Amino acid sequence: MLTRIDRVQITARDAAAVANRWGELLDARIVRHDQIAALAASRIVIGVGDAEVEILQPTGPGPVARHLEAGGGPFAAGLATDNIHVMRRRFAEAGVVPTQIGQQFFVDGGRLSIPGLNVVITAEAKRPRIGLMTNLYEVTHLTDDPRSAAAAIARLFDLDAGKFVPIRSEAFGYDGTLTLFDSNALHRIETIHPYDRTKTMGRYFDRFGPTLYMCYGETDRLPELRERLKRVAPRDWTGSDEDNNGLFVHPRALGGIMLGVSRTTYAWTWSGYPERVRPV
Repeated sequence: MLTRIDRVQITARDAAAVANRWGELLDARIVRHDQIAALAASRIVIGVGDAEVEILQPTGPGPVARHLEAGGGPFAAGLATDNIHVMRRRFAEAGVVPTQIGQQFFVDGGRLSIPGLNVVITAEAKRPRIGLMTNLYEVTHLTDDPRSAAAAIARLFDLDAGKFVPIRSEAFGYDGTLTLFDSNALHRIETIHPYDRTKTMGRYFDRFGPTLYMCYGETDRLPELRERLKRVAPRDWTGSDEDNNGLFVHPRALGGIMLGVSRTTYAWTWSGYPERVRPV
């Protein structure tokens, strides 16, 4: 039913400035803009690889304004489905009433009973690649209870929990689950508990509680992206010339959301199927 991570929503005080920054760093491009009355926000949508990033700017009191006042950054994980009507019916059967946004619908974490996990559901659509990124494949959700969150995600979205992959990182101080939508693809929600509060993620969790934290995508143009970041945003990324597998773009460069970037297939290293990683 879920096909992929096809977007992420973020909140910003100046959506145009944030969109321009994504363009400078990643060759993202504005594809449309509109108003979302239900969220009291204007929206600029940019193409990032074959995915989209929706930048929401409040136009009055409402959920976007409240999110921005609380710190801003990632607002909702964007999930694509091959049958949005069945998905809407499944939510109704679970007693969840979505907020309609044109052809999409939005559900906050409170209605999902998964604190911190807002989602926006969109019908699957093929898009041409835009810019240096290939795709987005992951949104990270921070929680005290990743086991319960993963079970709820499986139940609500009719996913096979047998395909989920446990994950733990001593370096970043977290553990939890990769809720793979399909074991043949990387797309998933990463729901994790930051157990080490001395690390960056743990401090973020102490400040904001259950919330979305970052997103991850692939590129087959990592050296080009690295050179771009060295030139345009030298203090706003983490990586090295010796590491041809990935890098991180810092939140202050992208309107409050961290972007992890891995070279094509490399994320299978920690996603349950390391034999799928292709050599550089």
